[in-house]
Amino acid sequence: MKKSFLVITAALFLSACTAAPTNREATNSSSNTNKPAETKPAAVTEADVVAKEKEVWGTLEKKDYTAFGALLADDFIYVTGDGVHAKADSIKVITGFSPSNMVFSDWKFVPVGKSAGVITFTVKADATMNGEKLPPIHSRDTSVWVNRGGKLVAVYHQDTNVMAATAPPSPAPKPAASPASSTAAPATLTSDAEANEKAVWAAFVAKQWDTFASYLATDFVETAADGFYDKAGSVKGVQGIDFSKAVLSGWKTVKIDDDSALVTYTATDPTMKPGTWYHSSVWSTRDGKWLGVFHQGTPQAPPAPASVKKTP
Repeated sequence: MKKSFLVITAALFLSACTAAPTNREATNSSSNTNKPAETKPAAVTEADVVAKEKEVWGTLEKKDYTAFGALLADDFIYVTGDGVHAKADSIKVITGFSPSNMVFSDWKFVPVGKSAGVITFTVKADATMNGEKLPPIHSRDTSVWVNRGGKLVAVYHQDTNVMAATAPPSPAPKPAASPASSTAAPATLTSDAEANEKAVWAAFVAKQWDTFASYLATDFVETAADGFYDKAGSVKGVQGIDFSKAVLSGWKTVKIDDDSALVTYTATDPTMKPGTWYHSSVWSTRDGKWLGVFHQGTPQAPPAPASVKKTP
């Protein structure tokens, strides 16, 4: 891309030198005509990101951790059951890991901003760590890929082990009508992903489900241990849960592009099992309005057995 830009610039410069304007009007005309077009990142398609996701898994199967790292953005974040990892730590954690016999299914794609996309899916695979066999993988995984400088790179990945679906909680009894003054107006959502996410949790605590729904895009997708949910399913799924005891911490945000952002954080609640969850959400513009387009929560994993070595 840089090389093409230099060629175009040189051509325009030569043209300007050989065709000097004769008056002010000609000068303005030449300036407008020769102004190089602004280069915009190409939109990302589902085919693009599915291919890159399979490429990532292929580098791990080959134990080519250098190639694996080259596919990650410098601000990459990996969310798993043992916490949140930056790029360098992600490579360290994954080194020694090798999957095989991968089977992918349930691909779901959500466009993000003008140059990125969320891809979420189910994967089954065998795996080893430093040559030692691991339990079979069966997880729901998600990545965000973005076009930066003409190259697709991953800025985020999260995995959540598949668990059987459980019966949804019974809806809580409808409370008596509250005074109008106690009903908070929906927050104004902006590019501040952390503030947007806090507005969601405020709606949870206040049991303002319509407000929560207003924060989500129509193509919203949630990935959970027991399946995938659309907007209606997610709104229904949170009703009947008491969120008042939850404490949020460990906030990290990543600007995906000018029109989208990722936020990840830890939610701790002693009344829930397990008591700690790692959450991530992607916020993006839709017709000029910031809305939630994706969410995933992963429960804190129990400590790994001492016999499993995570790093060399």
